[in-house]
Amino acid sequence: MQVNDTAAIVTGGASGLGAATAAALAAKGAHVFAFDLPSSIEGAPDVDGVTYVPVDVTDPLQVAAGVDIASESPSPLRTVVNCAGIGPSQRILGRKGTHDLAFFAKVVQVNLIGTFNVMTLAAEKIAATEPLADDARGVIINTASVAAYDGQVGQAAYASSKGGVVGLNLPAARDLAQYGIRVLTIAPGIIETPMLATVSEEFRAGLAAGIPFPQRLGRPDEYAQLALALIDHDYLNGEVIRMDGALRMAPR
Repeated sequence: MQVNDTAAIVTGGASGLGAATAAALAAKGAHVFAFDLPSSIEGAPDVDGVTYVPVDVTDPLQVAAGVDIASESPSPLRTVVNCAGIGPSQRILGRKGTHDLAFFAKVVQVNLIGTFNVMTLAAEKIAATEPLADDARGVIINTASVAAYDGQVGQAAYASSKGGVVGLNLPAARDLAQYGIRVLTIAPGIIETPMLATVSEEFRAGLAAGIPFPQRLGRPDEYAQLALALIDHDYLNGEVIRMDGALRMAPR
């Protein structure tokens, strides 16, 4: 599917994976609506073709309003890339006691329920567009993590939320097939995102040393490159693609 002269939604679009994907889509001629929190949008780069929309993916009303804005664009809404997410850690049993239930729920709310809500409301708008070849109408790409398969110590909440995104992938693809909407998921490994910006070079080198090949951290532009390839490939559907340099995470 070509993205030129179409509209796209990218959640978490003000930084990291989302910002790289929004910029890559815009460079291909898409009108991108980048959803993110107002505090994140304040420091976002000014990119031609990218419109920032303040949306908290955990708020159904804000998501509905943002999707309406994107779908009212002169260009048909064809693409959604869900990158919004959080990755805090906490052990089930730690020095300070048991895992906080509200903390667990918050991670699932952002990473899994937020993804589901954006996908669902956007799919409704995509389904109303004119069909292309093979009755195709659009594609939704969600973001999981290798933690969905190899969750480490302290990642109970994060791994559960991302495992949910993986589990959602195939039934969502089957549900939306009749509307010509493909659903795919990318499961990144260790990527150079703002979450890693605060750690030391020594720590980052240690992370890179555990990756078989290439022995370095992944880059947001590589995620964006993969997302565009998935959008372009009309026969890819219902699949989860690991982007991790063959990494399999150790327990800690």
